[in-house]
Amino acid sequence: QVQLVESGGGLVQAGGSLRLSCAASGSIFSIDVMGWYRQGPGFQRELVATVTSSGSTNYGNSVKDRFTVSRDNAKNTVYLQMSSLNPDDTAVYYCYADGVVIGGGPNKYRYWGQGTPVTVSS
Repeated sequence: QVQLVESGGGLVQAGGSLRLSCAASGSIFSIDVMGWYRQGPGFQRELVATVTSSGSTNYGNSVKDRFTVSRDNAKNTVYLQMSSLNPDDTAVYYCYADGVVIGGGPNKYRYWGQGTPVTVSS
C-alpha cells in the first residue's frame, strides 16, 4: 500500500558528508511523521531523527548538531543530511513513515524502507 525507497548511502571517509533520501509512494492519504533509524553491526536499532508534517524535528543524542532531517511534503520525501561522519555512524539506515492509506479508514500504520548502508572509513 505504501512503499518507501531509500537512496544515497555508500562509503565515505571520516569527516565527510552524505545525504540520504527516502521517497514514499502508493495509496497515500496522508503522512504524519517521517524519520530515520539505524542499526550498526552488533547494535540495536536506534533513532536517528524524525520530522513531522509541520516541520518539527527530533534527533538522537549521538547525531545532534551533525545531522539534519528535512522533508518535502509535496513529494512525500524525507531527507537526512549527515555531516562530520565518523566510523560509529556506520550502519544500515532505515526510513519510515507513519501514514494513512486511501480506503484504509482512519488507522495510521508505520511503513519501512528496505534500508541503505552507510560505511564510514577511518
